[in-house]
Amino acid sequence: MRAVIAGGSIAGLLAAKVLSRWYAEVVVLDRDQLPLDAVHRKGVPQSRHAHGLLARGHQTIEKLVPGFRAEMLRRGAVANDLHNDVLWYNEGRLLKRAPSDLTGLLAGRPLIESVLRTMVAQVGNITFRPSTPVDGLIADGDRLTGVRINGERLDADLVVDATGRSNRGPTWLRELGYDAAPEDEVRAGIFYSTREYERIPGDADFTGVISGHYPGNPLGTGTGANDGDRWLVTLVGLDDNPPPAEPGAFEEYAAQLDGPELYKLISQATPLTDPVRFRIGPSVRRRYEKVRLPEGFIASGDSLCCFNPAYGQGMTIAALAAEHLGELLAAGGDQLTRRYFAGMNKRIETAWTMSVSNDLRFDQTVGKQPLTSRLLVSYLSRLYKATEHDVVVGRRFLEVANLLATPPALLKPSIVLRVLRNS
Repeated sequence: MRAVIAGGSIAGLLAAKVLSRWYAEVVVLDRDQLPLDAVHRKGVPQSRHAHGLLARGHQTIEKLVPGFRAEMLRRGAVANDLHNDVLWYNEGRLLKRAPSDLTGLLAGRPLIESVLRTMVAQVGNITFRPSTPVDGLIADGDRLTGVRINGERLDADLVVDATGRSNRGPTWLRELGYDAAPEDEVRAGIFYSTREYERIPGDADFTGVISGHYPGNPLGTGTGANDGDRWLVTLVGLDDNPPPAEPGAFEEYAAQLDGPELYKLISQATPLTDPVRFRIGPSVRRRYEKVRLPEGFIASGDSLCCFNPAYGQGMTIAALAAEHLGELLAAGGDQLTRRYFAGMNKRIETAWTMSVSNDLRFDQTVGKQPLTSRLLVSYLSRLYKATEHDVVVGRRFLEVANLLATPPALLKPSIVLRVLRNS
């Protein structure tokens, strides 16, 4: 049996590792080059910006690819305590820091891909074919039997669409006569701008700054200590006031963030690069669970749901998708496609609700805000105030933000009482 994966980034690599246990041969196809070195590549234009591995994400990747964490650390990734080492600003309120077991990993996207690709490439039945885009799917009735590449046929019992935001899956399915899956889309009009700075011992008592953008201050940041003794500073803004791509103006933009710590740091640090700006596309959730599909079709990563990257959820959801796929195969492969998408709908829900609820607060955002999102946002405003003083509430918020718990965990009576008492 052969599984074919279209796309060799994070989602494709994790899917390949899982499928190697169940399929005699796994072939990873990508239109781009797939270097083992930690370098930026054309197929990942967002790689110069900050990337986050949430606690749930790096735990899941370690489960799927044992030794991942140790290899990341060996090659320069920074381990941190997400509660004690990161400055979390939510609606201008600084979450009270406290020691915890919520561990994170800080590294640039090139290193994450390099470590994963190197480790996955060591699996004997996984083959990589770079510069080989998939042109379409081949089916026999309602079952996929292969893919078309360079005018040739490659037989497959399972096909995983991990082509990312470019997402060829809907086109391939339409060519076979399948209706398009409904899509939930939110256009937030987000811009990133990123600059790297030298990191020296003792220049800060934190390893990261997370400041969420909100209507009261539509500027945010995702900043972290990174491999190579660097600070990777990504500023976030909306299209009517995007973060600058010019030295000097970049730093002054950071002065408008909630909290003075980041501005103070980068005003004194030595820049290593010029700022690089990138426009973020819409958040899109494809509801494959609602339509008829050919058996043997799977979508993962941004091909299934692409989030606003400001919330750092994408790689974690890709890891959860691979984990889910493995669990289903362990239980038996019958109706795999239907079972997979039904299960992923539940796994995506928390991350999607958390991200779009905030995006939809802005007047310029295109999308419909459901009542549950409005209620969640109202409650979170009170909860953020409580996190300034109450480390128990802060811990619970971080568990939800890191996908270790679901939003209802914030509504347990003990937490609600603390929120009311402190807000």
